[in-house]
Amino acid sequence: MADFSSDLNLSGMDISTAEGAELQRMIADEQKKAQFTAQVHNFMDVCWDKCVDKPGSKLDSRTENCLSNCVERFIDTTLSITNRFAQVLQKRTH
Repeated sequence: MADFSSDLNLSGMDISTAEGAELQRMIADEQKKAQFTAQVHNFMDVCWDKCVDKPGSKLDSRTENCLSNCVERFIDTTLSITNRFAQVLQKRTH
């Protein structure tokens, strides 16, 4: 995903430095949300490709179990990565 905040030119706008910083923070937050959404969509594609052989009007038990396991592994992995980053950040602050 492109980093648009570096291209943001606030000099022509009549806003304070604090407002400019707040605007850039808001843009960065929106970029993070967009990246997360893209990751979720990618994850959904991976699980779908892995688990769904042929779409129908109802999921069979094998497909349902596969999708459930795929989601659980994604959640486990996300939590593990988040915890690891928290540990690294905590070590840096001490």
